[in-house]
Amino acid sequence: MFLQTKYFHSVDKKEMSFWDHFDELRSKLLICFYLFFAGFIAFYFKSALILDWIKKPLFDFLPVEQQKLYYTGLFENFFVHLKVAGYASLLFLSPAYFFILWKFVSPALREEERKTVLPFAAAASLFFLIGAGFAYFFLFPAGIKYFLTFGSVNEVAWLTLENYVNLVLRTLFGFGACFQLPVILVLLAKVGILNYELLIAHRKTAFIVVAAISAVVAPPDAISMLLLMAPLYLLYEGSVLVVKVMNKKPHNPK
Repeated sequence: MFLQTKYFHSVDKKEMSFWDHFDELRSKLLICFYLFFAGFIAFYFKSALILDWIKKPLFDFLPVEQQKLYYTGLFENFFVHLKVAGYASLLFLSPAYFFILWKFVSPALREEERKTVLPFAAAASLFFLIGAGFAYFFLFPAGIKYFLTFGSVNEVAWLTLENYVNLVLRTLFGFGACFQLPVILVLLAKVGILNYELLIAHRKTAFIVVAAISAVVAPPDAISMLLLMAPLYLLYEGSVLVVKVMNKKPHNPK
């Protein structure tokens, strides 16, 4: 089993009852909430700078006189800044949230399980940033150019602040989540649920699943779908190679 059946306090290592364990979990979640709220307040005062970063892929393509985003409701601009601050607090403080929750979980893990979880958690964070960066630096320039030049010269985009920011945030987090694929596959292989032969046998299925995920997550055009689909399938093939190497490693007898 991945978790031991007995739970211990993270400091004095004493056995805990279910309710003691529940209270400790609640205290850790409250700390995460307070940290999120503090980050939310701090990022709110920097939300204009974050918004400038979000607008950059769009404004880099537009002439200066067209570099504007409109809002149609009195409170829309204010709520967009709040949303940006919330997402920034979730993203940039995620290592701190993980560390707090790790302090809760780690006493219930065996030593070899701790050595497994930490590298995979670090890899998950890294691949999330890679996925978000891929969307920002490669997908957005190509996608924005495609959509803004689509149609006739008489058709001019009237872009609203809320719709554009929602699209960018949804795409960034969607691509970051999709790039967790190799981490999940290798982790499942590590715990014995998957193996090299199984991954090879289901290559066609993996291709279909990757295509379906790309169609859902990417913006609704063929270019964006292919820009997500190609690296996702390459990540799958990379995971297959990593699992193959892992399967060849001799197991140390205990």
